[in-house]
Amino acid sequence: MNSRRFLPVLFLLFVGSGCAALIYEIVWFQLLQLVIGSSAISLGILLGTFMGGMCLGSLLFSRMISARQHPLRVYSALELGIGVLAALILVGMPLVGGAYSAWAGEGMAGIVLRAVAAGVCLLPPTVLMGATLPAIARWVNAAPDGVAWLGFFYGGNIGGGVIGSLAAGFYLLRMFDVSTATSVAVAINVAVALIAYGLAARTSYEADPPPVRAGAAHAGTRSVYVTIALSGMTALSAEVIWTRLLSLHFGATVYAFALILAVFLVGLGIGSTIGATLARSQSSPRRALGWCQLLLCGAIAWAAYQLTESLVYWPINPSIATTPWFTLQLDLVRCLWVVLPGAILWGASFPLALAAVASTDQDAARLAGGVYAANTVGAIVGSLATSFVLIPWIGSSHSEQVIIIAAALSALLMLEPSFAGAGGSPSRWNLTGTAVLATAMVAAGLLARSVHELPGLLVAYGRYAATRVGQANIIYVGEGLNASVAVSELSNGVRNYHNAGKVQASSEPQDMRLQRMLGHLTTLIPEHPRNVLVIGCGAGVTAGAVSVDPAVEHETIAEIEPLVPRVVSTYFSQHNFDVVRNPKVHVRIDDARHFVETTNEKFDAVTSDPLDPWVKGAAMLYTVEFFEMVKQHLNPGGVVTLFVQLYESNTEAVKSEIGTFLYVFPNGIVWGNTNEGKGYDLVLLGQNQPTRIDVDAIQAKLQRPEYAPMAQSLREIGMHSAVDLFSTYAGRKPDLEPWLRNASLNRDPKMPDDLFIASETTKHALFAAITSAQGR
Repeated sequence: MNSRRFLPVLFLLFVGSGCAALIYEIVWFQLLQLVIGSSAISLGILLGTFMGGMCLGSLLFSRMISARQHPLRVYSALELGIGVLAALILVGMPLVGGAYSAWAGEGMAGIVLRAVAAGVCLLPPTVLMGATLPAIARWVNAAPDGVAWLGFFYGGNIGGGVIGSLAAGFYLLRMFDVSTATSVAVAINVAVALIAYGLAARTSYEADPPPVRAGAAHAGTRSVYVTIALSGMTALSAEVIWTRLLSLHFGATVYAFALILAVFLVGLGIGSTIGATLARSQSSPRRALGWCQLLLCGAIAWAAYQLTESLVYWPINPSIATTPWFTLQLDLVRCLWVVLPGAILWGASFPLALAAVASTDQDAARLAGGVYAANTVGAIVGSLATSFVLIPWIGSSHSEQVIIIAAALSALLMLEPSFAGAGGSPSRWNLTGTAVLATAMVAAGLLARSVHELPGLLVAYGRYAATRVGQANIIYVGEGLNASVAVSELSNGVRNYHNAGKVQASSEPQDMRLQRMLGHLTTLIPEHPRNVLVIGCGAGVTAGAVSVDPAVEHETIAEIEPLVPRVVSTYFSQHNFDVVRNPKVHVRIDDARHFVETTNEKFDAVTSDPLDPWVKGAAMLYTVEFFEMVKQHLNPGGVVTLFVQLYESNTEAVKSEIGTFLYVFPNGIVWGNTNEGKGYDLVLLGQNQPTRIDVDAIQAKLQRPEYAPMAQSLREIGMHSAVDLFSTYAGRKPDLEPWLRNASLNRDPKMPDDLFIASETTKHALFAAITSAQGR
């Protein structure tokens, strides 16, 4: 061990390094989602690229960097390199975005291009991040005491990640912008690099002699690598499932996701500290690692029970909270209650795995890099397989059963050799141990069988589930690539479509009126609404209202969740004119923003009815930049309409939505949908030029035979003439200016204006180049 007195300082440096890394991860994911979209495929590509880069860095370090280099100088250079690359990414991201928008396509080619865009931005810095732990491993060497310190460093790095995720999610990005957040992280990297370089100048280093068997794995370690890979796989699988289910309990806000991530990281940090301590004192870290995996079977079953059988029915009504702070405290307690046991055990697994393969005749960097890479590969497989295969195929409950069995198998890998007798002759103790192990495996199987199905009540009503027991019959529950959805039916026959743990559309009279208004205003006002884009399928009522206009020749529905048009809309076929089976309707499964940004189509009308703005990712469909993007895709005389809810919202949010829309469409009009004489929701309508409405001409149109289905659609919502429809007029921008004076504009994550200009210039230049090439 070199200069032991400096090891606590290195621990603090790893805290800073972890803090910067999580700030970068959150910032880069936000920026790249604006470029390649926020669908499950895009997020999977981002996660796989980020973790894949770290895996490459941990594997390549020991092969590319000589052991004669002072580890602290190498660590300093890595941290400085991360900071420099982060600054370059901030400058270059708009250029990447412009190039991607110009070349993006559909199908496999589009997916490959998304991967290239993510790789260009994320691989260089993440490779350096992955190399930091192997670099320090050469400083502490591969002796048991040194391995224990690696566990402490790993825990410190995770602890810094907690600080970084909370700082970015709750403060830096909320109060400032991505430039400020990136600058803070770069400053942390530079400080860590300078301190590490200063330590290197004050300490001597002599490389250990080359390992006797540098190319061969130490005897019996292969099963440890498999076990830690399985541990990483089960950890990320569980995190994907728990995040999805807890977001139903808490509401799918960005703050809920930050809270879940922070608690998971806290558990990993606590566990790695405990595991590092055990690694010092355990005579058999291999056996301790095995028992950790076995205990994980119980921890996963515990979380499954709490998420589906217990928390759902806790007597909680969030609507009575007087401040969001109280709700956050409650969510924190519930998150700790569910996540912490498993996270601690996964955190302890890493240092125990390091101790299980430790040997003084190995390169410490290769040892640490190998364990880290195995764990990361498992994590990549677990997260992607669970998101893309297990949940859509067998559901979250059966997926939890799979990971319980995987944890049991990894425990068997570690514990079975511990009970094997020398020379094949088992002793009485080994027979007893084998019996205990067999009993434990049976118990793991029983725990897997104890996992119950996801309750439809939770999918339908989320955090309000306990207050809605017995109020509706859940007739469909589905878990898709991007969301869990449900359809319920009330005693009076009303059907509701649920997403994000709340009602998003229904056949209630007031909802039907809004959805039909949204669709019919979209096609009646433009002179020739031949090509129409509908953002968000939902129950399909708005899309259906668009489809019955005989002037519409082509209708595109952009929907991010495949289950919604394929299954949910069929439950509302009598209300939506069976829209998804209409031959002029085409469904595009994609993030709507990504579709609009990458399509070359122009539209005569665009109508948008996305999820609530507070749902993570949905706010990107309410920004100035998105409305400008839509504006650029309008044909002359084209119309844009937007749904704005007044219920389950507040004055500031509604002001922001209306003010942002009218900022882009200053000639816009507000239409009101009232319920029992009170404001219920709104339709905002905008054009590039002042809107002219000839009510008599529209009334004459509705009286033509070919418009009979459209006229009947309006009569079903109590509107018997064009006058009834347009009497919902509520005002224009001049009428609302005093009220909107202090409204905040909703914008994309802010970058310097010159970077935005560079992005737009690059985008238009590439479009021109492509058009020219196609012409030739």
